[in-house]
Amino acid sequence: MNLSNLQTFLAIVETSSLIRASENLNVTQSTITARLKTLEQELGQTLFLRRKSGTTMTAHGAKFLRYAEVMVELWRQAKQESALPAGVTALVNIGCHSDLRKGLGQRLLDDILGANENLAVSAWSGSNSDLSHWLNSGLVDIAVTNNTATEDGFRLHVLADDPLILVSSDPASPMRFDPRYIFVEGGEQFGHDHAAYYADADTARLSFGSANWALEHLLENGGSAYLPERLVTEYLEIEVLYRIVRAPKFSRKTYVIVNEKSADAWDWLPDVIKKLQHATEQKGN
Repeated sequence: MNLSNLQTFLAIVETSSLIRASENLNVTQSTITARLKTLEQELGQTLFLRRKSGTTMTAHGAKFLRYAEVMVELWRQAKQESALPAGVTALVNIGCHSDLRKGLGQRLLDDILGANENLAVSAWSGSNSDLSHWLNSGLVDIAVTNNTATEDGFRLHVLADDPLILVSSDPASPMRFDPRYIFVEGGEQFGHDHAAYYADADTARLSFGSANWALEHLLENGGSAYLPERLVTEYLEIEVLYRIVRAPKFSRKTYVIVNEKSADAWDWLPDVIKKLQHATEQKGN
C-alpha cells in the first residue's frame, strides 16, 4: 500500500473535495483520482461517494479512516525516530487530555525531559477517546487521561482526584433548573453521578467536551457549570465566578497510562510517575 495514496485519502477526507485535495497536496486532480482508484482497488471497496455538493465517505471509508491515520502517523514517527540527532537515543510519545495539559501534562513533559537528556519527546493533546485510540494503536506511549478504556498491555497509575464544583457568573444562580446551565463532559463516573443527582433536571441546552472551552464561554457569556476546582480558583478569588455552595461536589479520577513494552525499557519512568503522583497529592492537579 502506497503512502501517497493514504495521504491522498486523508486529504480528501479533510477537504471533502478532490479538487481541494489536489490543491493541498500540490498535484493534479487526475493524480488524486488515480491514487484514490488504486487504493479502492487494493481494498476492494468504494471509499467515497462523489456528488456535485462534494465528496463524502462511505461506511467502508469511515472504517478505513482510523487505520489510514495510524499508518501515516506511524510512518511519520518512524522517520522522526530514525533521524534523531546525535546523542538522542529514543523518542517518547506522550498524550494528554486537553483539560489536563496545563498542570499535569506540563509536569509530565518537564519530568521526562529532566529524567534523561538523551530522550526526544513528542507531545499530543486530545479528548479521552483520542487518547484511548492513540494508546491502542501505538501512536503514544504514555497518556494522562480521565479514562481507563484501553486494551491489554498497559499499566495504569492512579493520580489524585480532580474535584468538580458548580460555579456560576451569578451568585444567586439556582442549583437546579438554571436555564443557562452548561453541561461539561467529566468522564464516565461524573456522568453517572451527575445524572443520579440531577435526575429531575432537563437536558442542558449547551454542552462542551472541554472544561477549558466551557470556562471561556462562561466568562464571556455567563451561566453555570461544573468545572475542575483547580481551573476556577483564581476567578472565585476575584469574584468573577461564584461557587454554588449548596451544590454537591463531584470528582473525576486522573491516570497515567503507559504501554508495558515501552515501560520495560525505561528505567527512569518509575521515578517520573512517583514524582507526578506526589505533586498531585500535595498540590492537586
